[in-house]
Amino acid sequence: MIIKVIIPAYNEEDSIANVIQEIPEMVTEVIVVSNNSTDHTEKNAAAAGATVLKEPQKGYGYACLKGMEYIAQQDVKPDILVFLDGDYSDYPQELTKIVAPIIEQDIDFVVGARVKSLREDGSMTPQQVFGNWLATFLMRLFFGAKFTDLGPFRAIKYEKLLKLNMEDKTYGWTVEMQLKALKQKLSYIEIPVRYKKRIGVSKVSGTVKGTIFAGMKILGWIFKYSFK
Repeated sequence: MIIKVIIPAYNEEDSIANVIQEIPEMVTEVIVVSNNSTDHTEKNAAAAGATVLKEPQKGYGYACLKGMEYIAQQDVKPDILVFLDGDYSDYPQELTKIVAPIIEQDIDFVVGARVKSLREDGSMTPQQVFGNWLATFLMRLFFGAKFTDLGPFRAIKYEKLLKLNMEDKTYGWTVEMQLKALKQKLSYIEIPVRYKKRIGVSKVSGTVKGTIFAGMKILGWIFKYSFK
């Protein structure tokens, strides 16, 4: 199967090469989308063997959509698309676990769940833990979902992703994907993954502004879909 990885990255010069180098060889192409980085993220990613794209508009969703736009222009499309952060908080080698249910069980969508027993102490801030709990609780309440996390490490069949018509440009990308997967009745599963302290400071949970805006965006998507 053709598997490609999209890594949104904003000023991750100290971590991006580590992430790329630990991605399993089963991956056909690693695409790093530099989200207006001002450091050596692009240079280090290219040196590590990734395809590097530039997205000047800041926003996680903008970067992901840029990567999808690039893939859409290719003659040969992937079977599976994996999304992974560039801060080295995930364990890239666990990609094999993330894609296994799609390859072996024909599952449509897989989310890497950052379960407490596998998380390094301090790897998630209290506001992240609470935000994940609240968002997944509301998804269970409104949609009967079984999600426990909004983890960014995820894999989805490419053809199914296209049908989701993803549109969020910033913090709501992950929850939008999960809500639309529920609405379209995609088969899904969570796979427990390890999680460690990121390299550098988070641009979202590391700031009060980022935390507030991310929370508002996530809740906005949930309530929008609950009343549709």
